[in-house]
Amino acid sequence: MKFLTATDRYIARLVLVPMAAVFVIAASLLVLDKMLKLFDFVATEGGPVSVVFKMLANLLPEYASLAIPLGLMLGILFAFRKLATSSELDVMRAVGLSYTRLLRVPYLFAIGLAALNLVIVSYLQPLSRYYYEQLNYELRSGALGASIKVGEFNSLQDRTALRVESSRDEGRDLQGIFARIATKEGQTLVISARDGQFFANRDNPDTVILRLTDGQIVQDGPGIKSPRVLTFASHDLPIDLPKIEQFRQRGDKDREYFLPELLKIGWSNQATQLARAQSLASFNFRIVEVVMMFLLPLLAVALAVPPKRSTSTLGVFLSIVMVVAYHKVNQYGQDVASLGKIDPTLSLWGPFLLFALLILWMYWRIAYVPGGQPIGALETGFAKISRRLRKLFGPRQMRDAPTDADDAEGAAGAA
Repeated sequence: MKFLTATDRYIARLVLVPMAAVFVIAASLLVLDKMLKLFDFVATEGGPVSVVFKMLANLLPEYASLAIPLGLMLGILFAFRKLATSSELDVMRAVGLSYTRLLRVPYLFAIGLAALNLVIVSYLQPLSRYYYEQLNYELRSGALGASIKVGEFNSLQDRTALRVESSRDEGRDLQGIFARIATKEGQTLVISARDGQFFANRDNPDTVILRLTDGQIVQDGPGIKSPRVLTFASHDLPIDLPKIEQFRQRGDKDREYFLPELLKIGWSNQATQLARAQSLASFNFRIVEVVMMFLLPLLAVALAVPPKRSTSTLGVFLSIVMVVAYHKVNQYGQDVASLGKIDPTLSLWGPFLLFALLILWMYWRIAYVPGGQPIGALETGFAKISRRLRKLFGPRQMRDAPTDADDAEGAAGAA
């Protein structure tokens, strides 16, 4: 007997397409929202545009840890909703296939994606977070070769003030240059030039050469009776690069530790109480997010099947709200537990237990109670609100036309 029947393969096709689509859409929306902020930040710091895409790439594992559960749940929900609205689900149930049996393929997806998410939150997400912080630091410190800010005085090594009117070729070709240099001997050089270009100094990598064209040098200082004025056609001005400290080691923040490292710190007697609290909070947060994925197929089925003769989308809306709200509750629980105010077992596994009991009750209602509808009261209220809104804002003919509910009430009155 084959493990996967034709029905299983059919359900797999129904789940796979919307699941992949939701994952791509959710990740894209999160990336686009962050992209605008990063472009503004990089432009303000004067860094190269390519660093934006590097930073976004390092944010993908973090966004994937939320997009994967959302895609899994909505993929299963849309698949079973299609089966329910097309009456295929009734046929499958009539031939003896229970909801638990129909969930074989969704749980295969859940197990595989939960394992993938565990790898992401265990290793990929901490590494990507560290590299993101490193790029952020290098961008702020100028280690990425940030260009000279146009129209402002740029201080270099506390001895050189440089101002540029305009620039081309990503800051390598400059126009309208003014520089003031204070030498170690106490002399002052004031330089103005029409054009300038930056060149690398092969002899000394800690300096760059600014080659100036068509300008003047005014030299003044101790031992000089009157300022000297020199005119030049070309002049090479060495500029010392700022000293940049190396970025810190990985692990200074709990979000950058691997799961085994978090567990080791949380059980260590040598670590401070705050460090242990932060490590255990981060460890439990990552684990509880992965474990919750095994309950998402049950939640998806409970919300996917609408009442008979109904095409309400309330279940889809409610599923997104529940998953996102649970994620935010976990984040709050992690923040509180990181401060040492509450045990992470209570702040993270407590909401998980309540959420799990709610999901199990909803699935029991839909799967084992004849005619059971977990959100039946909400569906009824939603239908009434929708009907009233259609009467208020719909076309006049629709507002005046009697509804099915009005016909039913009239028939009951006549009887």
